Amino acid sequence: MSSPADKNAARKSSKLPWILLSLVVLGGAGAGGFFWWQSQQATAHSSKAAAAARAPAQYFALEPAFVVNLADSESVRYLQAEVQLVTRDANTRAAMELHEPAIRNKLLLLFGQQSSAQLGQRTGKERLQASALKEVRDLLKREAAPDKVEAVIFTSLVTQ
Repeated sequence: MSSPADKNAARKSSKLPWILLSLVVLGGAGAGGFFWWQSQQATAHSSKAAAAARAPAQYFALEPAFVVNLADSESVRYLQAEVQLVTRDANTRAAMELHEPAIRNKLLLLFGQQSSAQLGQRTGKERLQASALKEVRDLLKREAAPDKVEAVIFTSLVTQ
């Protein structure tokens, strides 16, 4: 027969693995929570640093406004567009100023290929913006100039 002291010893030894397992689980959960919190802090810090490092937008107006004949065959139609180029790079801004006559020429040719039907829809205007951006970047690349132009924006676009 076993004595009461032996029974108590058996109970204590059967609880020991459960206690150890509980401590390991709690320790793992605590460590996991700590590492998750650290990663959230690092992500928030890097987002703030990236936002602070981003330079302000610089706008370069191509003046005077563009006025071109549209490619409509059934009638004489015109496009008047006020255009600005957007960059965040000072060297690109200087290159845009230096090559402004060539940029204006490329955009005049591009605008003259459009029809009033194409420009009647928002998607047509957005395609024209994308094409104009490509023309400007390509020209600056050919001139071995910085080409960090972010956007071509229309501040006014009128067809008649």
